Amino acid sequence: MIIMFLLDRILPLVFHLIRPFIKWFLHTFTRLSELQRICYGARPGCSRTKQVEKSLYLSKQPEIKQLLRELDEAAEFCSDEELLLLPSKAVAVVQRAKRIKPRIHPDFASLFGTCVLHIWSYKHLMHQVERLRSESYDSQNLEHEQKLLELWKRLMPEEELTGRVSMQWQDIGFQGDDPKTDFRGMGMLGLENLLYFAREYKEAAHHVLLHSRHPKLGYTFAIVGINLTAMAYRLLKSGDAQTHFYNLANAIKQPCSLKHFHKFYCYLLFEFDRFWLESEPTNIMDFREIYQNFEITIIEALHRETTIFKTNLVVDHV
Repeated sequence: MIIMFLLDRILPLVFHLIRPFIKWFLHTFTRLSELQRICYGARPGCSRTKQVEKSLYLSKQPEIKQLLRELDEAAEFCSDEELLLLPSKAVAVVQRAKRIKPRIHPDFASLFGTCVLHIWSYKHLMHQVERLRSESYDSQNLEHEQKLLELWKRLMPEEELTGRVSMQWQDIGFQGDDPKTDFRGMGMLGLENLLYFAREYKEAAHHVLLHSRHPKLGYTFAIVGINLTAMAYRLLKSGDAQTHFYNLANAIKQPCSLKHFHKFYCYLLFEFDRFWLESEPTNIMDFREIYQNFEITIIEALHRETTIFKTNLVVDHV
């Protein structure tokens, strides 16, 4: 135990000290910068993108440090259209700083630019998600109210809601007669996630809702859904979810977006329902343990660098 602790502390320090020598040695014999070696040699997707990100943030070159500050600032406030312009700026700075000649290395700009787009679209997504989470549900906000009522209509199309404040909300898994109190932890992000699931995965949403109302194995659908919003949010913020998002962005040739976060959430909710039933809980008091075990399972999957979750949710009809 002590040896492992010392290795965890000492090895990163040793690597940090000898890294400049390793870079010099490889550059001398390959005539390629570290970023070029990564772009040409690493598997596209998570592996390549994470290595590029690490290399950039370990750089001591002033031009690259300034570039990173500008990209980080842009990721917070830029539009989706402006986001697409960031790679060309990054490519120009890095080619100049690393003395990479486009005529001799024509593929570098495209490979590196793709990694830049994936990295900073993920950061852009984190800011978008954070803004939604920070936006409190407001019963005086007409748009908020309309979205909540739409959630009811999509989940319970054959039953009229008798009033905005009603015990009927418990039928779809809210705690009391007014759902607004249940959104306090995750804000509008919780509602947007649930609504996306009900809109875009209608069959899967009704399938999961039906399971949640099982007399023995049931659970509070909406509350569990909000708890899974919290899980998706943690995985995004911690960086664990980078594996899925970087591989997805590479596979579909698109930057990370809020739509992809919603789909990631829907995958978690759909899979948690299956995990819950397979765990055969005694009652709802088993939720905490099963929830934690599910999160561990997801994190373990995300630690495999080829992981990409399939978000075309298929309902098995038995």
